[in-house]
Amino acid sequence: MMDIQLAWRNIWRNPRRTAVILMAVVIGVWSMVFLGALMRGIMVGMIANGISTLTGHIQIHQNDYPDDPTVENTISAPAVIEPVLKDVLPPDSRWSYRVRLNAIASNARHTGGITLVGIDPATEAEISFIGHSVTRGRYLRDKDTSGILIGQALAERFDTRLGHKLILMSQDTTGDIASRAFRIVGIFQAEMASTEKEFVFATRRAAQKMLKLGSNISEISIVLSSADEADRIARSLDKQLKQLAPDTYRVCTWQEVLPMLRIYLELCDQFVVIWFLVTFIAMAFGLVNTTLMAVFERMREFGLVKALGMRPGRIIRAILTESFFILVGGMLIGNIFGLLSCLALSGSGIDLSTMAQGAEFASMARIIYPVIYGRDILIANLIVLGLGLLVSLYPAIKAARFQPVDALRFT
Repeated sequence: MMDIQLAWRNIWRNPRRTAVILMAVVIGVWSMVFLGALMRGIMVGMIANGISTLTGHIQIHQNDYPDDPTVENTISAPAVIEPVLKDVLPPDSRWSYRVRLNAIASNARHTGGITLVGIDPATEAEISFIGHSVTRGRYLRDKDTSGILIGQALAERFDTRLGHKLILMSQDTTGDIASRAFRIVGIFQAEMASTEKEFVFATRRAAQKMLKLGSNISEISIVLSSADEADRIARSLDKQLKQLAPDTYRVCTWQEVLPMLRIYLELCDQFVVIWFLVTFIAMAFGLVNTTLMAVFERMREFGLVKALGMRPGRIIRAILTESFFILVGGMLIGNIFGLLSCLALSGSGIDLSTMAQGAEFASMARIIYPVIYGRDILIANLIVLGLGLLVSLYPAIKAARFQPVDALRFT
């Protein structure tokens, strides 16, 4: 108890120096918490954006479709799969059937490649971005036989607008080129301009009729309540579908469908830890230098107490206790500031619209909201406290090695 009281008094013997080192710890912890939360926010935004952009947590295809997405490689009997979905998926899961094939869009002035997506409007609105992204016109209806949705960027590229027609062309099941005129009933905006340029949405029935698919579909997209369940449920689905029809279906998780995103996320995890260590190293130099300065200023004092019989171990413990108080105080204030900074941005986020092309290249959302992981806060604080006490050992050992005769010569 006496060591604690002495340590507390000693750190305030020079309030200015203590305030400087305390500020260094506060800034270090604040940057770890706040910038770590921003990095996690980027990760969460990338996952949400990837999943909502027609990926879902799990996809089911005909076995050859992922390698060769053509009309020949479609699921011929989707109704057979539905009982398996109802049996394996949790009650709060949602899924939708899709036709998704490469096509060509053209009007009087422009021609370009697009991806034609035939959807069931009601179920698709629950699992992907398109249900809440139409900014002009209206969303698709089940009875639409010639209506399509196009992206804002595609409308600008083709110099077209609501009510105008686009000719869509693709290869049908007979090997012939199928073409049909569709009228634009809605224009959507997405997180990324590339999404607006790539996808054109029609109803599933209209796409099936155009391509002579009958009831065939390209994929089943599934959204779960949590991305953490995707691997386990995908394995269960794969097992049951193989029993139903071996070598017919392929079940893919979102990590398999979006391999680049998975690599980005792994790099982000490593970057967070590296950032914590770099921040601590910068803070550690200030901690060691300030503690050493305090030790040399008190050299005569340490020599005196050592001459009176204080053991070196107790001197080390006294200096570590002083460092502990400074570290804990800085961690407490730094955590509060970090959480308040995250709270201040929780509503508005950080808008990256001015850097849209760079953010799009990295598959980042245009607005970043900080996301706090308890694990990150724990790791940051353990690094600061554990390594902070470790680097404080050097000046503590230095003080313990002062010889009374040499130390007492200093005034």
